[in-house]
Amino acid sequence: MNTMLKQCRRALLFFIFSFMFSSAGAQKFALVDMEYILKNIPAYERANEQLSQVSKKWQAEVDALTTEAQTLYKNYQNELVFLSAEQKKAKQDAIVEKEKQAAELKRKYFGPEGELFKKRTSLMTPIQDEIYNAVKDIAELRGYQLVLDRASDTGIIFGSPKIDISNEVLGKLGYSN
Repeated sequence: MNTMLKQCRRALLFFIFSFMFSSAGAQKFALVDMEYILKNIPAYERANEQLSQVSKKWQAEVDALTTEAQTLYKNYQNELVFLSAEQKKAKQDAIVEKEKQAAELKRKYFGPEGELFKKRTSLMTPIQDEIYNAVKDIAELRGYQLVLDRASDTGIIFGSPKIDISNEVLGKLGYSN
């Protein structure tokens, strides 16, 4: 399914660019390779290394809690025949609590709004902003209307507001802007 989506995107981009190039006239376009650019920025490599280290540290913490829960469960299974109903309930509660702690810690560190996401954002946003501003400055200096990333499926890094027809489309659809 994922490759089909990529093929559809590429076909759509090809169609759009074919149309744009055939009717563009004096419009100018450029390509960048973001993978190449990022590989050649030491701050990006340092940020990735920092993220990797903190991720490993946090994963070790989650793994330790998971292992504790598994150990509690194995001990519970081994002792099950010797335990009273109250002791069984207490051990089961302890296992469930340890599993909850592990799940909560995992969510805290690796969830959609977790610590890793926040750390990645704080480290990468300044680098991405710097790259975007450099691309924008070069595009404006050289008169490029559109800059595409050849290393990406979606591709557009910078598009001149002069070629954005979104408001025109809304108007044609009967929606005012």
